Amino acid sequence: MDTTYDGLALEGLSREKFGLNVDVKQVLLASIPVSHTSTASVFLTKNKQLYVYITGQARLNYGDIRKIITRMGLKAEIYLPPRGEVNYFNEYANEKFKEVYPGRSHVNEEDLQYYKTLAPYRPALVQISEVKDGHIYQFDTDSHKGWRVGRAFSYRRIRTS
Repeated sequence: MDTTYDGLALEGLSREKFGLNVDVKQVLLASIPVSHTSTASVFLTKNKQLYVYITGQARLNYGDIRKIITRMGLKAEIYLPPRGEVNYFNEYANEKFKEVYPGRSHVNEEDLQYYKTLAPYRPALVQISEVKDGHIYQFDTDSHKGWRVGRAFSYRRIRTS
C-alpha cells in the first residue's frame, strides 16, 4: 500500500468532488471496509484536521454516512457538501418536503430533518472532531458485533476562535 499515492489521490478527490484544498500529512487507514460495498479512508492533514472519505458501489445517503461515522467510533464536526454547494442538504430536503407536502408554506428546520437524511451523498467527506474511545473501527462480517478495531488513534479537536 503506497500511502504517498493514497494521500495524493485523497487531495485530488477532495478538491475535485468537494472544492476543498487539503494537504494530507498521513493516511491512517486506506480503503477500509465500512459496509458490504463501501470503503473509507481516514487521513490527517498538515493542519492536524482529521477527515474520512467514504465511497462505494451502493447508493449512500446522508443518513447512511452519519450511521457509518458513528459505527466507526468517530464524532463528526462537518459533513462537507458535494461540489462545495453550501446549502446542498437543506435544498434537497426542501425539494423532497415540497413533493410530499405541496400545500405547506411554512417549513421549519424540524420538518426538514428527516428529508435531509435522504440526500444522496456518495462520495462523502467528513471532518472529524473526535475519536470516541481511542479506536477507529472498520466493518468486519466475521466479528461478533460486525465491527473490529482498524487502528488505535487518539484525537480530539480543540476549537479555537
